[in-house]
Amino acid sequence: MKLLLAEDEKAMSMALAAILEHSGYTVDAVYDGAEALEKGRTGAYDCMIFDIMMPKMDGVAVLKELRSSGDTTPVIMLTAKAEIDDRITGLDAGADDYLTKPFAMGELLARIRSMTRRSGETFTPDTLTAGSVRLDLEEQELSCKNAVRLGNKEAKLMKYFMLNPGKCLSADMIFSHIWKDDDDVTVDIVWMYVSYLREKLQAVQADIAISGNREQGFSLIVQS
Repeated sequence: MKLLLAEDEKAMSMALAAILEHSGYTVDAVYDGAEALEKGRTGAYDCMIFDIMMPKMDGVAVLKELRSSGDTTPVIMLTAKAEIDDRITGLDAGADDYLTKPFAMGELLARIRSMTRRSGETFTPDTLTAGSVRLDLEEQELSCKNAVRLGNKEAKLMKYFMLNPGKCLSADMIFSHIWKDDDDVTVDIVWMYVSYLREKLQAVQADIAISGNREQGFSLIVQS
């Protein structure tokens, strides 16, 4: 799983990143709010961890920008402040959890596990839209000018793309999300299912498309 860590204290960031990576996560570490916003807008993450007090943009401002763009990625806020008002501000901006420094690393790991377990249920609406295309997750139906039913894996893959519009998703990242519990398939299956979805998008006369290839990654784009 991939995390975005935005912490301006570099020594603390390096320590957190080392422990997170030792725990099996891939970590993108940034040191100010502007970098966090850029990474959050362009990269796909399972969870984002933002320090509130950062240079250029504070964590709350970054979170507001991402939430206003439709990003539903789980976010944990970190702060050295203990005041209740600061906690309310972060939660009101769209944070999903909150930790006050200093904190036990085990607690942060437990919060991340909780966020990522719940992300497929708590943070996803029943219906997703991109451009004029609608995905009904309960019925597994993709619709625009026409409608088609999707298989289970097709629906999960389409959901992943629609939750991360415009972001480049590598084949390995897609594989780890959609086929993580399947032992009898390889990463080559990603290309096969992307091809299936491209056919389904054409069938419904969609104004969105999946661009890219297996080497460079894939992105969901809205066609003008």
